[in-house]
Amino acid sequence: MPLVRIDLNEGRTNAEIQAITDAIHEAIVAEYGIPPRDRFQIVTEHRAGQIIAQDAGLGFERTGGVVMIQIFTQRGRSDEQKQALYARIASSLEAVGVAGEDVFIGYVENGAQDWSFGFGRAQYMTGELGIPKA
Repeated sequence: MPLVRIDLNEGRTNAEIQAITDAIHEAIVAEYGIPPRDRFQIVTEHRAGQIIAQDAGLGFERTGGVVMIQIFTQRGRSDEQKQALYARIASSLEAVGVAGEDVFIGYVENGAQDWSFGFGRAQYMTGELGIPKA
């Protein structure tokens, strides 16, 4: 059950934003085998100049079309699974018009005790939800 934050600059249409969010979710579903309705995304649009995303010394330039993605999920997936996810997200976003240099992904892991889906309970810990397998 990843929680995905998606930050992008203003200027895209609702249809373009929907295509971006769908592409990211479909990549996660395909690579991690989560249920399609296990979807938690937060999209934030920013005015020009509020996202600063340089190249970290890799020698390329990003455009105003940058999409910054933070994935919060339970620990347990291998480095290979993470790499496959990053590649799938990038290719899925490329298919909807986001250039590879404009895809930035940050991945944060935590444990079952770190999630509450409502009612102030940690449902993975109470047994209301089964802990997803990596």
